Amino acid sequence: MSTAPSHAGKRSSTLQGGRLPKWAPYAIAAGSLALGIGISAAAGLSSSIQWALIAAILYILGTYVVAAKVENRRQAKDRVVTSLVWVAFLLAVVPLASLVWSTVQRGTKVLDGYFLSHSMGVVADSETGGGIYHAILGTLEQVGLATLIAAPIGVLTAIYLVEYGRGSLARAVTFFVDVMTGIPSIVAGLFILSIMLMFEMEPFGFAGSLALAILMMPVVVRSTEEMLKLVPNELREASLALGVPKWRTILKVVLPTSLGGITTGIMLSIARIAGETAPVLLLVFGSKFINSNPFEGAQASLPLYIYQQYGSGEAAAYDRAWAASLTLIAFIMILNLVARGLARWKAPKTGR
Repeated sequence: MSTAPSHAGKRSSTLQGGRLPKWAPYAIAAGSLALGIGISAAAGLSSSIQWALIAAILYILGTYVVAAKVENRRQAKDRVVTSLVWVAFLLAVVPLASLVWSTVQRGTKVLDGYFLSHSMGVVADSETGGGIYHAILGTLEQVGLATLIAAPIGVLTAIYLVEYGRGSLARAVTFFVDVMTGIPSIVAGLFILSIMLMFEMEPFGFAGSLALAILMMPVVVRSTEEMLKLVPNELREASLALGVPKWRTILKVVLPTSLGGITTGIMLSIARIAGETAPVLLLVFGSKFINSNPFEGAQASLPLYIYQQYGSGEAAAYDRAWAASLTLIAFIMILNLVARGLARWKAPKTGR
């Protein structure tokens, strides 16, 4: 009786194949990195991108060889695919991290309270000083007006497509929304510019808001449409079975249920238009002075400010352009964090 468990233990141990330790991928990665640097140095390759690609290839090959030797070919293929995923992830993160690092490193040179609270005024591009207060004000007003225009139209259009849309009209609306999703920003600016030329209007901030609203509407329609489709039909049917009109069912049941996703889509669409430069360049023209009236006169914005400062070719202007870029990135990052927070806050909680 005492020998049976020992035989069972030996049988189960023989059925198990070899297994790489948990530290093996890290060891292979370190060896591949060292070997990649050595090969690059021997070949005279000075670019860090080249030795990084060589190290990535060696890591994938090394993973397959070691896994096939210790485990089996099937497990080796699985580890190779996992390695490819990690390599692709690092290739995507490295440019992003490099961009953020460069922007932070160069943008913090002149970014301070004075820079955020003053305009360029009479400061020349070649001189130090000045700030982006006028550009921040212009961006907030233009994006805010565009949101006031695009958000209600986009949400109502999505409600029509999901709740009422049938037949050729709904198909036509869907088609044009798809077309507008990929429209270049310069085309939206040219459309508003042609209207301005027809009425002989001067550049002003609200014209940029109209172009930004055109770019924002299809994003709001698509995101809202997907959120409305996620609302269970049982909720609609239960409300209608109680004799509640359809419009009231949409207002009291459908919209509150999908409010978190709709708000997230609107916030992300705001982040999408906040960095547009082409329509603002055509319609707003930019100004060094503070203009708090978007309906009269040229007005600045952060993307246009960055473009104009960097295009001047002066060292002081370069520093201001990088600082404004860092401010714009922080603005968009805050919007994305707020959108994610709203999505989690409004998400339904599951539990026992």
